Amino acid sequence: MATAADKARPAIPAKPGAARRTRPAWWVLRAVVSAHIVAIFGQPVFAGVFLSGDYDGLRLHEAGANVTTSLGYVQLIAAITVWVRLRRAGPFLATSALVAAETVQYFAGMDGALWLHLPLGVATIAALVVQFVDVWRRPLGRRPSRTGAEPKRQETDDE
Repeated sequence: MATAADKARPAIPAKPGAARRTRPAWWVLRAVVSAHIVAIFGQPVFAGVFLSGDYDGLRLHEAGANVTTSLGYVQLIAAITVWVRLRRAGPFLATSALVAAETVQYFAGMDGALWLHLPLGVATIAALVVQFVDVWRRPLGRRPSRTGAEPKRQETDDE
């Protein structure tokens, strides 16, 4: 006789941990966020080198800004991929805000508006650290569909 628990099980047994498996799109986002955080942590170091009197530090800070901003846009593309493939909009929304702040910070630095460039730099580093922790703290699979359609289990006379 079939019980309610038996009827709730899918017809095909799932692989152990299949629902918690991290998808390739999520791994790409993890890699880009990791590279992005390494690049952004170099920025205060290069600024400090410049402020200590070594004028080559400004050239390094500018090159680091180009790399960091470029990685931000690559991260945005990876976040769009996660949104489309895994139906997760959160990384895209967070990355969009981060990239907007980095872009404003980039142009504030180019214009010499340090009153905006410095605090926005601290805020973007903090935001990226939060995002780094978020993408590495759990495996992320595809979000279940809203239709709730699961494969039906066919009952036999033996049950």
